[in-house]
Amino acid sequence: MNTPSTNAPAEQITYANILFYGCWGGLALMLVTYLLYVSGILEPYVSMELITKYWSMPVQHYLGDNNVPTGWGWLGLLSKGDFVNFLGIALLAGLTIICYIPVIFAYLKKKDLPFALIALLEVIVLCVAASGIVGSGAH
Repeated sequence: MNTPSTNAPAEQITYANILFYGCWGGLALMLVTYLLYVSGILEPYVSMELITKYWSMPVQHYLGDNNVPTGWGWLGLLSKGDFVNFLGIALLAGLTIICYIPVIFAYLKKKDLPFALIALLEVIVLCVAASGIVGSGAH
């Protein structure tokens, strides 16, 4: 069977390949961390009995009553089964940033400075938005 050829530039192929494998990697990571959580291998930060109690309440009650951090505070709880699940989600959420980094270098190698600058600015904007520095996002 012949593989169809494409006229896509190399940097687009690089972006697509990273996105493809990153998506599957993120989904696999979500599956593994979920299994760690539901199997009880990793103890949860908030027990399942307490979780069901808070289902019908506003999230502020859950956060306050259980001392659950917001924003990037979950990184300090990665040893807990209910927070290790966030790793796969974070990978999928940050995949665009990861994909753009080699694209910047590909454009610089081609001496295509306008596109390299646009890709660099994209990475900067996404990182600032995810950081929560501007007061919105990051959770």
